[in-house]
Amino acid sequence: MQTVRSFFVPQWSSDVRLDGKTAIVTGGNVGIGKETAKDLAGRGARVILACRDMVKAEQAVCDIMREVKGAKVVAKQLDLADTTSICHFAENVYNTEKALHYLINNAGVAFCPYAKTVDGFETHFGVNHLGHFFLTFLLLDLLKHSAPSRVINVSSMAHTMGKIQFDDLGGEKDYHPVRAYAQSKLANVLFTRELAKRTEVMGVMAYSVDPGMVNTEITRHVMRPLVDIVKTFSMMIKTPAEGAYTTLHCIVTPENQMHTGGYYRDCARAQSSRAGQDDGTALKLWAVSCHLLGIRWR
Repeated sequence: MQTVRSFFVPQWSSDVRLDGKTAIVTGGNVGIGKETAKDLAGRGARVILACRDMVKAEQAVCDIMREVKGAKVVAKQLDLADTTSICHFAENVYNTEKALHYLINNAGVAFCPYAKTVDGFETHFGVNHLGHFFLTFLLLDLLKHSAPSRVINVSSMAHTMGKIQFDDLGGEKDYHPVRAYAQSKLANVLFTRELAKRTEVMGVMAYSVDPGMVNTEITRHVMRPLVDIVKTFSMMIKTPAEGAYTTLHCIVTPENQMHTGGYYRDCARAQSSRAGQDDGTALKLWAVSCHLLGIRWR
């Protein structure tokens, strides 16, 4: 692991090997996702970069193979804003992979102008939550077959500002990009909580992660003045490699030291917001998500 550069970066490292393991990292071509993929490849895992932009994905593969001797990494096309693309990706995985030990739901959008996915969902909710919800649903049989396995959902501290607006999930009545992003990140935490209850007996553990304040491309829609203000507190901003620490912690830490369904920050279990601990809302969100996607997931 890289050397700690500020008080806000956890002093954590691990020499755990992952030889013979297979991992999928959504959004693995840039930022935290790319650093996560590179670290996993360095531990001997086979890593699949699940990306929308295949040009950037193939470049990321080249970068990782150049930096990590003997890296086993490939890129596959996945657009989380399109359920047809998600189905094609999952089908490809089943056709080419014998096992899946780690599903890292890392990709995301933030602070976007109002728009809808191919299937008509508000972009933040559709990509950050429903896209990964559907992907996990489709890959669950392979995760169960490969147990013990883990699902890591990358959330954000922004979930503390979120509320699940069941009467306006699409933001058609009152849209604001920050509220939409916060809602989707809260949905990540609640999805993790409910998923863990349903899959623990199958040997599939689930964790949600707050990577901290990280300098990545996801902030490209943030207003310029806000970016400048944040930069004045640069010692609080992590590099993408540092932002990957907690995700990696949740992958390599022994199962008996982890709490499935838990929320993790700075390489340790943390307390999510009160809304993130609401089992009733988590169950309702699960049911609504299944309805919107047209699936049955018991």
